[in-house]
Amino acid sequence: MTSSGPRPGGDSLVDTALLFLRLGTTAFGGPAAHIAVMEDEVVRRRAWLTRAEFLDYLGATNFIPGPNSTELAIHIGMARHGWPGLLLAGSCFILPSAVIVGLCAWAYVRYGTLPQVAGLFHGITPVVIAIVVLALWSLGRSAVKSARLGVLGLVALGALIAGAHELLVLFAAGLVALVSAGVGRGRRGLPVVALSAVWASASVAATAGAGPVVSLSLWSVFMVFARIGSVLFGSGYVLIAFLRADVVERLGWISERQLLDAVAVGQVTPGPLFTTATFVGYLVAGVPGAVAATVGIFLPAFVFVALSGPLVPRLRRSPVAGQVLDAVNVAALAMMAAVTLQLGAATLRAPAPVALAGISLALLARYSINPTWLVALGAAVGWLVGPSP
Repeated sequence: MTSSGPRPGGDSLVDTALLFLRLGTTAFGGPAAHIAVMEDEVVRRRAWLTRAEFLDYLGATNFIPGPNSTELAIHIGMARHGWPGLLLAGSCFILPSAVIVGLCAWAYVRYGTLPQVAGLFHGITPVVIAIVVLALWSLGRSAVKSARLGVLGLVALGALIAGAHELLVLFAAGLVALVSAGVGRGRRGLPVVALSAVWASASVAATAGAGPVVSLSLWSVFMVFARIGSVLFGSGYVLIAFLRADVVERLGWISERQLLDAVAVGQVTPGPLFTTATFVGYLVAGVPGAVAATVGIFLPAFVFVALSGPLVPRLRRSPVAGQVLDAVNVAALAMMAAVTLQLGAATLRAPAPVALAGISLALLARYSINPTWLVALGAAVGWLVGPSP
């Protein structure tokens, strides 16, 4: 794998910044949808990465804690432009969402309620499902390189639907590949151990000495969210459990109702769900608290990608590690598929959302329409029609 040299489609640092600013402003639907839109923009439209490279970085994000779609954006920026790209791509993807969530938090504190966004989300979700389905088809054709990988993907999907933990499924897939390839092959297996050691050692360091926070200050806000960002694996919805344990039960900074409202805002606004931390930080300590919480929860992602990013090309060059990465890639796509099935089961219950999803999928497949326009159309339809009864 190589990341040197320009690719078609405009590949300057400014182009990277503008792309991720736009995605951070318009990417609704959670990590699976974000990854699907990034694949469309970075692989299909701009050819900044090959599909194989994209899959490798996607697989690598699942080995480290933090928000997967944000870490994928950081990986892409680093692959194309080194340290400046790492900082700029990640920051540009996070910033629009953080600003939007911060404004929602200001309105919430001022008016004591949330904007009426149920209808908006009702129109966006079917479009998001169509975007993810097309991305799964596209990425799956590259990721499933053999019948064995296809079976592994189906088993992983079944385990996830049955309720298995995401991290357990990923490591089980990697272990199966490692055993089938043969562990005792000398140094060729070292990149696997090295990449696993990155998140393990960093997670231990992040939790060492993390005693109870007894007073409210900007530093304590930063540390609480930095610790969460350093150890949180799996779906972004795991964030809810961590926040409830820390800021509701242990510290008493906000109420249960305020936490649910913060999560709702994170769900219906574009960009990473981790900007829920921005909302909570604002409730706790105003604008400085929002900044401290946002920096705290996202900073570990930049550190983990900086540590693990250089290992990804070595993983692909190692025969044993390459097979493990192939298995992890398939399991990661199974995770996307499981989320999509759950989202579809909850959303596609009436003729209108089914029709909107079908039309969106047809337009994407036939005309390669930019997903941003379809999301905007879905939002307009949802706003006019309103939520389902």
